Amino acid sequence: MDGILVIRKERGFTSHDVVAKLRGILHMKKIGHTGTLDPDAEGVLPVALGKATRLVEMLTEKRKSYEAVLRLGVVTDTQDMTGRVLSESPVTVTEEQVRNACESFLGEQQQIPPMYSALKVDGKKLYELAREGKVVERKSRPVCFYSIEILDIQLPLVRFSVTCSKGTYIRTLCHDLGETLGCGGSMESLVRTASGQFSLKDSVTLKEVQEAALKGEAEKLVIPIEEILGEYPRICCTLQGDRLLLNGNPLPEDLTEGKRCGEKVRMCTSQGTFSGIYQWDDRKEKYIPVKMFL
Repeated sequence: MDGILVIRKERGFTSHDVVAKLRGILHMKKIGHTGTLDPDAEGVLPVALGKATRLVEMLTEKRKSYEAVLRLGVVTDTQDMTGRVLSESPVTVTEEQVRNACESFLGEQQQIPPMYSALKVDGKKLYELAREGKVVERKSRPVCFYSIEILDIQLPLVRFSVTCSKGTYIRTLCHDLGETLGCGGSMESLVRTASGQFSLKDSVTLKEVQEAALKGEAEKLVIPIEEILGEYPRICCTLQGDRLLLNGNPLPEDLTEGKRCGEKVRMCTSQGTFSGIYQWDDRKEKYIPVKMFL
């Protein structure tokens, strides 16, 4: 079973929990997720199975979309409402001020990761240090907010959708919005609605996977590797190029069918079997292997 299983993660599960449960349900070890989702968050968590684990690095680079609820007037140590309350303030801002604050975060920004995160400092995870009562300096990181749309305002609650770059903390966005508005803020809830090309409509729960596995139909839920890579043009090598391809070697253009059709391509054998992602190298004048899935 090689491909992507799009899980709708439920609240209370860590991303690691989801992988562990799938290993038991599917009776396979080679499984990895494509981007951590907080235990109290829910939503889209693409999980790579078998040879598709080689896709994890490519998929984590993709944009993510979320729906979140911000609670103004409350600041916590975790930047969400599961944490210890550090301060509370009256909320006197207007809806227009909230909208202006959201707009001010559009585009490229610098974001300081929260203490309660899995990032490591000197080999130790930040949340482990935070639980010991320690606060360490964190370097800001470049992130990008492609869109922020307010869906509903019932102060002190603000429900909004956001599409952002990888490695962005929505909890921190909520905290920073609260600071910008002068009253503080924390994240009330979070649902990841999309991760790259995968959305909630593509997702299934762990229970649904288990039910399908019991019927011997779990493979029907898995998106094949080549389908996931459909954004890249598809070309085949010639019969003479099969040996090079099957050994993961570079391919000159004269051993491929048709004209060059893009930097990265889905390279297939002469019989049309998908083998891997190749990239054209102008200097070497050859297609060079990027990821092989033989």
